[in-house]
Amino acid sequence: METLTQLQCLALHACKGLGVASILALQKKCELNSLFHSSEAKLQRLGLNDELIKQLGHINWSYLERIVAYCKQTQISIISYFDDTYPPLLKEISSPPFILFCKGDISLLAKPQVAIVGSRSATATGLEIAADFAYKLRLAGLVVTSGLARGIDGAAHKGALAGNELLSGTTIAVLGTGVDIVYPKRHNLLYQQVLEAGLLVSEFFPGTGVKANHFPRRNRIISGLSLGVVLVEAEMKSGSLITARYALEQNREVFAVPGSIKSSLSQGCHYLLKQGAKLTESVEDILEDVSFLPENGLYSIESVIKNDSPQEDCPVLQNLGFEVTSVDTLTQRTQWPVERVVARLLDLELEDKVERVLDGYIKLARG
Repeated sequence: METLTQLQCLALHACKGLGVASILALQKKCELNSLFHSSEAKLQRLGLNDELIKQLGHINWSYLERIVAYCKQTQISIISYFDDTYPPLLKEISSPPFILFCKGDISLLAKPQVAIVGSRSATATGLEIAADFAYKLRLAGLVVTSGLARGIDGAAHKGALAGNELLSGTTIAVLGTGVDIVYPKRHNLLYQQVLEAGLLVSEFFPGTGVKANHFPRRNRIISGLSLGVVLVEAEMKSGSLITARYALEQNREVFAVPGSIKSSLSQGCHYLLKQGAKLTESVEDILEDVSFLPENGLYSIESVIKNDSPQEDCPVLQNLGFEVTSVDTLTQRTQWPVERVVARLLDLELEDKVERVLDGYIKLARG
């Protein structure tokens, strides 16, 4: 396969109406770099319409060169669909972005993610739930992905950034503007915090301002990057419900936190529950499902905490016998936070060292 230059990738990305599916189809018919110097007749034979032919013939190369220079100067990574660093899960959706502009720690793209989204007009309880879930998911080694919007999104990012534990996982903010644009302005500090400890992602060229139709497009990336999407408070007509719909179409897990039947902010979550979303009251409800997805990296948490200490030294295993022991009892015995105990139990369960039973866990003889 021929190698496209970064400029050529940006040129294809700049052509409106030319998505990944079309690019891959063209790749089977011709060398993609030939598109920029082929005759109109040849481009027509390849099946391109007049508008796309016109765009390919009038690429603003000087603008794209300025974009590349600006990205280099401001440490924005340009990742194309053909790059090894492009997230594999995102390739699975029906309309993946051809280019991702990334600012921050791009290694997070390859890590297991769970999205948390919800209302911009969230209640204090909703904000608390989103932040708490995000913090505990991070403790379990998962990256928390959201959209940096007001309300639930912001609380999710803040929860994932809370504390200074040396654990894997932090947060990714997918933007509906250029990756260099802070929106909303009130999240300027949060934007900087995500930049320092996490990752900012956008499919839009740097400098792109706020446009209403960009945010639904942003939502498909949030769900596409993630193993599952958690909805905390959402009205029936909201961007969060769009994200959940994308998640269902992308065969992702959908988790909904129930609320009061008298609150309009509960209507979206309750609607999803009727459609088969998982009723979610705790982080354990989420870990139960995502822990069984292949290669999600959930079980690496203990190696991060204990620096690859021998498993025989594991306090959870040491305090677990052949009688049934509850999670609460293990938490008391180990003096670990409950989230860390649960994550370790999942690790040991995967390795056939413990077994989950009705009222807790038991140690297996081979463990």
